[in-house]
Amino acid sequence: MHTQTTLVLAAILLAGVGAQWLAWWLRLPAILLLLAVGLIAGPVTGWLDPDRLFGQLLFPMVSLGVAVILFEGALTLRLREIRGQARVVLNLVSIGVLVNWLIIALAARFCIGLPWMVALLFGALVTVTGPTVVTPLLRSVRPVAELASILRWEGILIDPIGALLAVLVFELIVSGQQQHTALIFGATLLVGVLLGLAGGWVLATLLRRQWLPEFLHRVASLALVLGTFALSNALAAESGLLAVTVMGARLANTRDLVMDDILDFKEALTLLLISVLFIVLAARIEWSDFAAMGWGALALVLVILLVARPVAVWLATLGSSLDWRRKAVLAWIAPRGIVAAAVSALFAMQLESLGYAGARALANLTFLAIVVTVVLQSLTAKAVVRRLGVAAPPPRGVLVVGGNPVARMLAKALHEQDLPVILADTVWDNIRAARMAGIPVYQGKVLSEHADNYLDLTGIGTLLALSCSAERNLLAGLYYRPLFGAKRVYTLRLDEERDSTERARMIASHRIPRLFGEQTTLERMQEGLDRGFTIRATPLTATFDFAAFSEKWGERALPLLALDPKGTLHIFATREQPQPLPGWTLLSLLPPADVARAAGPG
Repeated sequence: MHTQTTLVLAAILLAGVGAQWLAWWLRLPAILLLLAVGLIAGPVTGWLDPDRLFGQLLFPMVSLGVAVILFEGALTLRLREIRGQARVVLNLVSIGVLVNWLIIALAARFCIGLPWMVALLFGALVTVTGPTVVTPLLRSVRPVAELASILRWEGILIDPIGALLAVLVFELIVSGQQQHTALIFGATLLVGVLLGLAGGWVLATLLRRQWLPEFLHRVASLALVLGTFALSNALAAESGLLAVTVMGARLANTRDLVMDDILDFKEALTLLLISVLFIVLAARIEWSDFAAMGWGALALVLVILLVARPVAVWLATLGSSLDWRRKAVLAWIAPRGIVAAAVSALFAMQLESLGYAGARALANLTFLAIVVTVVLQSLTAKAVVRRLGVAAPPPRGVLVVGGNPVARMLAKALHEQDLPVILADTVWDNIRAARMAGIPVYQGKVLSEHADNYLDLTGIGTLLALSCSAERNLLAGLYYRPLFGAKRVYTLRLDEERDSTERARMIASHRIPRLFGEQTTLERMQEGLDRGFTIRATPLTATFDFAAFSEKWGERALPLLALDPKGTLHIFATREQPQPLPGWTLLSLLPPADVARAAGPG
């Protein structure tokens, strides 16, 4: 028996990781494949029965997992970022949330017949879109930068806001099961808010005053989050989720607090929890429950898609400069995400244990809304954006990975040519100078979940990996190759990679074009910079073309990049040797004695 249980648990974890990998490879939201695995394992084949497998541990396990997911979402709720966004984003996460909530709740009441409080809870749950589904969709659809920015920030900010609204409605329902409803609800709110603020203050103090050794940062933060959740629930029933949400928001808005280790740990833990929870929760769905809802469920989904979201967008964009085409795209792209599914399943189990009518339908309807919105909008959003003429132009920008002097100088040269550039590195000191020069920067790992959510690649279509780590360059190239295309991803060779023996040769499927030729290395370029070499732009003309440039400077110059009159970037690499024409601009690495003469034949 124990052996079989162990095998099932291991299989769930392996299936979750496999679904995440397949979703990454297919460029699809992972939630779709995780739900599919759960449905196949549960109602389709009957192989997985979570209630029998976990027994009384199912509810505590899901509760703790959702607590961590909500804490992670609240860590993104930074008030300074809300203030800095366009009025449309603010309206969408305030007026838009309320309008969506009320319209969907009314539809759930009259289309399905849910009790009023359960209908209000369902409406709160499906106001949440979330960056985990919006961001991959935007990368595929590629709307204009204005729309991409609005949708991306709405997804980031609405995640914890919608979850907090759902928690408040749920606590009102639970307190309504007892006498003195208003008093109990007030106590629940008070305990959740106070413990959340206290937990955030304790963790912030421990980190800020360095009372914890670095190796304990991650596990201590997890223990404190779960301890706050459990203590809050013990003092006031069902206040724990509110407490961890407030705790995360409190930490997110604490200045000068370094939480890099905790954020990295959070990404890995959240990925694990999402992979397992979605399979387990989807396996509890019964087909008979969907059949029992009949045509009312379809009507409810249509209201979500065609009434609630368009009305919310229309009200949120009143007085804005957006035309009807852009408003239509905002109204159509709103896939529901991970927080909605996880929280709805948890609330459904809790309401079921209280004997609340309509509890089972809560999770089923939420899962239905997620599947329909994600599938339908993934399949149609690109066509809608193109049909309405709001697709972004071909991306001209460059993502430069690495903050060393060579990468910084190359990013600066591109920036001076009015190309969109982002310089990414994990060390702040490496990118501070670039930021001071006005170059957009990203501090963090470009392969992290944080980068997936926050690294805005609108207008970016080329990767130049120039870090000091060969493995990091290779991984970045492989990760962004499906997004940018194999011909727009490059790495710069390091001296350590010049070993040409068969043991050191990369397999064919992992070979990425090398920047600036086989013999050029990062160390060689750095040596040139140390001797006064600089990257300069040379306009080519009919009297001083590329052939004349090559003849004049010979091997003293290293051609790097070229811009044609349309602003398209051409890169000198192992698989591409551009032949710049008159009217193009050539960027090359020139020695100090030749810099002054680089602009013409002299």
